[in-house]
Amino acid sequence: MDGSATARLTEVLDGRWARVRRDARQRMAELPSPHTYDLSTEEHRAQVYAELQELAEAGYPRAGFPKSHGGDGDTGATLTSFEMLGFGDLSLMVKAGVQWGLFGGAVAALGTEPHHDRYLRAIMDLDLPGCFAMTETGHGSDVQNLRTTATYDPVTREFVVHTPHEAARKDYIGNAARDGRAAVVFAQLITGGESRGVHALVVPLRDEHGAPLPGVRIADCGRKAGLNGVDNGRLWFDNVRVPREALLNRYGDVAPDGTYTSPVEGDSRRFFTMLGTLIRGRISVAGAAGSATKSALTIAVRYALERRQFPRPGEPEEVVLLDYLAHQRRLLPALATTYALHFAQEQLVTTLHELADEPDDRRQRELESRAAGLKAATTWHATRTIQTCREACGGAGYLAENRLPQLKADTDVFTTFEGDNTVLYQLVAKGLLTGYRQHVHDLGTAGMARFIADQFVGTVIERTAARSLIERLVSAVSPQNDDTDLLDRGWHLRLFEDREKHVLDTLARRLRRAGAPGADAFEVFNNAQDHVLRAARVHVERVVLEAFVAGVDRCADPDAAALLNRVCDLHVLSAVEADLDWFLGHGRLSTTRAKAVTGAVNDLCRGLRPHAGTLVDAFAIPEPLVGAPIATGAERDRQDAQRRHETPPGAGALPRTEDTRANPATAATS
Repeated sequence: MDGSATARLTEVLDGRWARVRRDARQRMAELPSPHTYDLSTEEHRAQVYAELQELAEAGYPRAGFPKSHGGDGDTGATLTSFEMLGFGDLSLMVKAGVQWGLFGGAVAALGTEPHHDRYLRAIMDLDLPGCFAMTETGHGSDVQNLRTTATYDPVTREFVVHTPHEAARKDYIGNAARDGRAAVVFAQLITGGESRGVHALVVPLRDEHGAPLPGVRIADCGRKAGLNGVDNGRLWFDNVRVPREALLNRYGDVAPDGTYTSPVEGDSRRFFTMLGTLIRGRISVAGAAGSATKSALTIAVRYALERRQFPRPGEPEEVVLLDYLAHQRRLLPALATTYALHFAQEQLVTTLHELADEPDDRRQRELESRAAGLKAATTWHATRTIQTCREACGGAGYLAENRLPQLKADTDVFTTFEGDNTVLYQLVAKGLLTGYRQHVHDLGTAGMARFIADQFVGTVIERTAARSLIERLVSAVSPQNDDTDLLDRGWHLRLFEDREKHVLDTLARRLRRAGAPGADAFEVFNNAQDHVLRAARVHVERVVLEAFVAGVDRCADPDAAALLNRVCDLHVLSAVEADLDWFLGHGRLSTTRAKAVTGAVNDLCRGLRPHAGTLVDAFAIPEPLVGAPIATGAERDRQDAQRRHETPPGAGALPRTEDTRANPATAATS
């Protein structure tokens, strides 16, 4: 493909919010370098806050806020903007996410008009830096059992916010250690001596001089493995009083006399309804993780296209790294899956954007489940792929100047914040098993298992993209047809769908044991957790594949579409190869066909090797943000000079990793 075809591929990737992506690229290229490894913690925090102010002045946060309060009301645009921030300093993305996505988003989603009037403009303009104080030392994933209390005092018409013991302190709270002046604090609401479950209140933290307010204690979490431009802190509240109006009361309100009312029946259902309005955080983390992965792959693929090791027998020229099949297998399947997850992310953002205009309870529940699953899948993929890219670049990939160590450190926490990935996959599986029934949220683990035992009657596959196209492709093939071409898209779709149905059906049968006389429902569920996590994983893989198929179908350029189809082939067959044990063990693939899958992956890697540069260039990451000498031609200059027995300026910073004693067959990818 030529440059114009690459541009058309970028156009496909940019999708519906292409303008937002183009503007973000231009804006971010003008920000300070993403190289922050040599900054002290305080220098890094100061730089990120200054960048945050620039974003506020440029109107960056307005897209995601209501038009009635100075925003644009464009949900898709704001999520796309967060995704694009992932190409730069990830501390800035997280800091922006805390300020406008979590703090501002909570006020917008959980508050009512008086809160919007009082806070939203100040939040958008960064006149009120804030925090999202949910996580506690003793409760991270189990938000429903937070221990901070907000007790209503009808005499003074105030809530008393209190940290009853050390495990209830708010921990790892972004913006708390340095900049935050207020926080949305999640606490158990108590009125009239009765607990009403977790609610959120706006609680001031600091005065105009930056000093903690009476009753508020703040501590710095200190230096972390990454994201040190974000000032994570700890918060304690010693009977801090806030007015009744501090309660974000969209889903639960307290009258002056202490009477509690809510439009949602049931504490548990109300809790999950509240959390459902805050899924933007998970979607944003997934998008930023995808951007970081693209940066790492761009660096590693460009390096592999320039770096040479070991000559072919009888030839003087050393072989380019990416000509080795082992190196192709390292990078190209990961690149293919990155493309697949990109289209899944785009579909997720589009769905949330549409639901903002036309609410639909059932689609909202499905979206929450899909957001949880894709956040887990994308961040785990980022962790694996960035590590692979680091290794694929040898010693050069270990240098801080080449960004890979920093990308690795900054994204590592993505697998556990905005929801621990393992817990999120359990939520996905529970949603699947109960058919997205709203009242599942009123059930604990044991109750959920009993519900399945009584109610689950079969598996219904909900299509998430290009419904008519996918149904037509699927209906044309059988998943166990050994005569079907391994590259047949209908066979791919049918294979993933059949696997998901089987895994869910067998999981439901295991969980039905919870209904047996004398059964311990919790133990039944606990003993099936491996099966639960597999159910979530195979569901997410099917959803991602359908999104990729839909994305290719939208591509009008025939050359770009043909390349995307081959990328999709590699994504699918790599996933099948990774799960061959299951497909063989359950009779979905014969031994002969399983071997053919591995051969097909090799063929696809070789076929895509000439297009590897095109595929990473199509991400259109501005060169200042790529930021790695090994990805900007410096490595080529070094090797050219080496062949001339010269030393180019600055070349000493790049160590030679080859070992002439090694076997070329194994050393080529070291």
